Amino acid sequence: MAKGLQGFSWTMLLLFCAIQELRAWATDTAVEGPGLEQPGDPALLAGGRVKRGWVWNQFFVVEEYTGTEPLYVGKIHSDSDEGDGSIKYTISGEGAGTIFLIDEITGDIHATERLDREQKTFYTLRAQARDRQTDQLLEPESEFIIKVQDINDSEPRFLEGPYIGSVAELSPIGTSVMQVMASDADDPTYGSSARVVYSVLEGEQHFTVDSKTGVIRTAVADLDRETQDRYEVVIRATDMAGQLGGLSGSTTVTIVVTDVNDNPPRFPQKMYQFSIVETAPVGTAVGRVKAEDSDVGENTDMTYQVKDEEGVEMFKVTTDSNTQEAVITVQKPLDYESKKMHTVVVEALNKFVDPRFVDLGTFRDQTIVRVSVLDVDEPPEFRPSSNLMEVQEDAHVGSVVGVVTALDPDTANHPVRYAIDRSTDAERIFDIDANTGAIVTGKVLDRETAGWHNITVLAMEADNHSQVSRASLRIRILDVNDNPPELATPYEAAVCEDAKPGQLIQTISVVDRDEPQSGHRFYFTLAPEATNNHHFSLLDVKDNTAAVHTQRMGFNRQEQDVYLLPILVVDSGPPALSSTGTLTIRVCGCDSNGAIQSCNSTAYVVSATLSPGALIALLVCILILVVLVLLILTLKRHHKSHLASEDDEDMRDNVIKYNDEGGGEQDTEAYDMSALRSLYDFSEIKGSDGGGGPGEGGLSGNPASELHILPQWVQSPDLDFSVFRDYICKKVEQADEDLSVPPYDSFQTYAFEGLDSPVPSLSSINTWSSGSEQDFSYLGGWGPRFRQLAALYAGRRGEEDSEES
Repeated sequence: MAKGLQGFSWTMLLLFCAIQELRAWATDTAVEGPGLEQPGDPALLAGGRVKRGWVWNQFFVVEEYTGTEPLYVGKIHSDSDEGDGSIKYTISGEGAGTIFLIDEITGDIHATERLDREQKTFYTLRAQARDRQTDQLLEPESEFIIKVQDINDSEPRFLEGPYIGSVAELSPIGTSVMQVMASDADDPTYGSSARVVYSVLEGEQHFTVDSKTGVIRTAVADLDRETQDRYEVVIRATDMAGQLGGLSGSTTVTIVVTDVNDNPPRFPQKMYQFSIVETAPVGTAVGRVKAEDSDVGENTDMTYQVKDEEGVEMFKVTTDSNTQEAVITVQKPLDYESKKMHTVVVEALNKFVDPRFVDLGTFRDQTIVRVSVLDVDEPPEFRPSSNLMEVQEDAHVGSVVGVVTALDPDTANHPVRYAIDRSTDAERIFDIDANTGAIVTGKVLDRETAGWHNITVLAMEADNHSQVSRASLRIRILDVNDNPPELATPYEAAVCEDAKPGQLIQTISVVDRDEPQSGHRFYFTLAPEATNNHHFSLLDVKDNTAAVHTQRMGFNRQEQDVYLLPILVVDSGPPALSSTGTLTIRVCGCDSNGAIQSCNSTAYVVSATLSPGALIALLVCILILVVLVLLILTLKRHHKSHLASEDDEDMRDNVIKYNDEGGGEQDTEAYDMSALRSLYDFSEIKGSDGGGGPGEGGLSGNPASELHILPQWVQSPDLDFSVFRDYICKKVEQADEDLSVPPYDSFQTYAFEGLDSPVPSLSSINTWSSGSEQDFSYLGGWGPRFRQLAALYAGRRGEEDSEES
């Protein structure tokens, strides 16, 4: 075919060359052509002569020329050319001087290279005619086009490949699959080089293609995805409208057969066997089964269900959405002793059924699942399941409340023992017989304290305590009438001084902690001690309330402003119980509208005699008040003595500041030395006349008498200054702990003046020897200010010496 195509091309080329030669000859013989004039060039001369111009026709050149000589394209010629060679022809533009060459004398144009129309369809050039001698333009420059003539040298190509299409299985004949298109680079306006037709090279048994449009369609109606899910079809495109010598190209189209739900689910087995222990809780998975489906995607989605009644009651089937498996789970407790084998019929059916394929058959399948129950050692079971017992609250300790029963469900039927979970009965109100299961009271019951008791009873095998079962037991305490009725509140009422007889002043109600099954019924009457009462009356309203009314005209606050009315309340039993409550009635002053203005609080007992209980209560109250008063007085006295001792021991009151020298020699009363000895026991020397203590006599005597009141500390041999140190430490500690006391930054003590002083201390506080051993004669040498002091001490020593002698 290639050789035939080459011969055809050369034939066309020779024919085209002949046509071009004829065109050139016609141009050369033309005396005057159409005269192509450029815009803006003068067309007329001054004398009216028409200017001559260019003479040529449109140029064509055939593509893919393979000859050895340059290919003649055409001739440009000016009508002013007389053939004497005085005009020089030149060209410029696309390909000028390279692809296209021009003969300067004749104007002949030749193509020197092989041209391809698919790459460039035409070339635009410009022609000039110049005077060979002067090189001046004889004609205006003119533009012309050289078109490349097409030949069938490009085969059709599928540019959008690879092609992948799809079609549903079992589609009818002629179902469109997809469209393919081929393009031809040849000139569609010239000949049939670009006219393409399509055909199937491979796969024509199953698919066809439209020769003009390229649409691929099914050729059969029994495409089955399960048999073959992919086809490779080769499509050919041929130009020249499929005629002999046309070029062709091909492509491979992949056609995928998509799935439809045309296959029902099928179980691989008709029977499955599983086993499970009888103690498996509800919801435990027994096993999994799966039905196979040849379809794919959502067409394989299935649902499973139990078809038989026995299986529906004991087991449940769910669908695992991920694996499309049937999960069989326990729906009710299993019992090996009751039934050892269960048979379950499981059915699988497609979730999405295509109605087009219903006639293919039923889209469901069934299988049998046999479940074996395995025996295990089970704990005892309580029977019956009632968990409510009742007992009277006045039942004696050891009374039987009820009996619980538990049996071993295993075939061995082991004996059972009972116990109470003490975490639910920490107070041990109830006990249980370990062998019989009889529950008895362990303590006295009180419904008003706890009306219900919730306990847990344990039942276990006698030889295996690990097998334990539990049962919650609710015990209700039944009420008996063991609480008397009482007034709802401590009632207080007020009556106006001008009250009239029969006036309602108070409505009485009562409360009772008991709860009789028939309801409460209370009876009201005045207590026996108030039978002689002529002031108020009590009316039983018969609805568990009573009304108090006035019985006489007017009351006087000055005579009596408070009345205490005892009321007796009795319940309906059995046995009937009663109690006495007191209504306090105050006589008040009221305005004309009956509004209370003021009341007094002096109490007056309606009855001259009180009950023993009231007297005891009154005496107890008085005794408590007396004890409280005594206790308060004792605390106050103790507090005062404590404060006084603290004031005496407060060193801040005893620190004396010596910051002056006194008033001179005659000043003997500048300081009160008793302040320095308030914490210690100073011995004082009495006068030789055996006078009284320091309180007798004044300081206005002679100097000898004044010696009796001068303080002098006689050192005791066993005196220890640790007392002083402990006291100071104690006070410092108290000051540190008391946050309300401001801090004292300095605390000065005058107990010791140091060891380095050249002058001994004048104070008697730091005197370590007795008065008889001291010599105060040196005081006379200290100057006039100390003479009086030296005379006093010298006189004192003289008296002591005379006394000793």
